[in-house]
Amino acid sequence: MLTIQLETYDGAGYTLPMLLRWTLEYTGAIPCDSMTATCLYDPGMAEVLPKATRFTAYDDGKIMLRGVVDAYEISMSRQGLLAAIEGRGMAALLLDNESEALSYERALLSEILYHHVSPYGMAAERRKEISGGRYAVASGSSQWKAVQGFTNRFGGFDPYVTPEGTLVIGPLWGSGKEREINDSSPLLSLHKREQRYGVISQVLIQDKIQGISHPVNNAEFTWAGGQRRHVLYMPRSTAEDRRYTGEYQIAQSALEQLEIDLELPVPFAAMPGDRLTLSLSRLNLRGTYDVVRSQSRMDGDGQRTELTVSRR
Repeated sequence: MLTIQLETYDGAGYTLPMLLRWTLEYTGAIPCDSMTATCLYDPGMAEVLPKATRFTAYDDGKIMLRGVVDAYEISMSRQGLLAAIEGRGMAALLLDNESEALSYERALLSEILYHHVSPYGMAAERRKEISGGRYAVASGSSQWKAVQGFTNRFGGFDPYVTPEGTLVIGPLWGSGKEREINDSSPLLSLHKREQRYGVISQVLIQDKIQGISHPVNNAEFTWAGGQRRHVLYMPRSTAEDRRYTGEYQIAQSALEQLEIDLELPVPFAAMPGDRLTLSLSRLNLRGTYDVVRSQSRMDGDGQRTELTVSRR
């Protein structure tokens, strides 16, 4: 059974009464993990809710999500007096705070964590030690963008935040468990969507100052008949800068090319980072996919999990 404990800014703790309905959604990155929960209102909440800053959701003693309290509501209905809580995972701290404009002559992971993560009290797990050359954080960038830009630029991956609130310097994809869904699995629904719109076949980088044009091609999509060119203008840049920018834009454009949504009648059936093998003869659907979104919920229809899987 899921329980949620609140923490207030003055150090007090409070466990919500039995939950009437709840939703926990996981992405590991952006948009960050989130929580909504509704319970019967207790008069003791009058002092707690305005002070609540953090929450922790437990399932049989295991932490399912720790994060920041964003809002609460009190309402009256036929069910009686109700309280509703909304929150996001700890990645919210990095998304909500902006970085100063900073330039690193030689970017080191220790410096990036010191300037952009440590001030918010988040733990970091270094699964990959990376460093690089010159790296700039633009004014107005979030602290998340500062870290993500560094890991993507010099490691080729985005970081992620665990449900417990730890920032992991390593790729999310393939970090979890291997799972399988076949014809005997209790599958409630499935929806597959594959689209070509938005996928880039070529990025043409224009460096006006140096008079250089640098094409970066999506060979696989072009071979399949795709044709969508983007033109980007960059100030004075290196060949490596142009290559990275073009490849990044192409990769981002293909993230939603194929998505499969599934619904299972159990909570927490899989999490982002897990790999799901589908073997469904009725739909002639076979293959291995990455879980990119997981939403577990409980309401009047019982408990269930909605998954979105794709290829990463």
